Amino acid sequence: MKPAFLLTIAAMSASPLAAQELQFDPAPLETCLAGLEDAAQSADCIGRASSACMEQPMGVTTLGMGFCLDAEYALWDAKLNDAYQFLRAEYQEQDKDRFEGAPSLADALRDMQRGWIGYRDARCEFAAAQWQGGTGASPAFLGCMMQVTAEQTIYLWSVFHAGR
Repeated sequence: MKPAFLLTIAAMSASPLAAQELQFDPAPLETCLAGLEDAAQSADCIGRASSACMEQPMGVTTLGMGFCLDAEYALWDAKLNDAYQFLRAEYQEQDKDRFEGAPSLADALRDMQRGWIGYRDARCEFAAAQWQGGTGASPAFLGCMMQVTAEQTIYLWSVFHAGR
């Protein structure tokens, strides 16, 4: 059973108040990423869009922070899924030319990603648990989800670029 704060998070993300009074702009993140010469520098871009979002008047509320963090998390999650799908397709092609009996790169990537999902969830539930059920639990959870997902995305980008 998931902690009660996860229900709060679901309610926060769908809240009409946050959507009406806050505007999320992905440009600070996208501009930062576009200006980089090396994927390793991407960590400097994590949190740019959510921080800018939280500078709005309603952005400093618990509801506002949740809205902003969840919106940037969604961006990173989409980038993570794109990176994973691209790498998986690449590794499936490479697997065709590997020695018989060699471990499958595509399967190893899939297994690593499945393990990472469990780690991400446990890490972020731990971050939220530190708030003892208080209102900071939801932003702590969403901030963790954004951070850890961004880090995994950057890792997958680095794996791709290391193979080139």
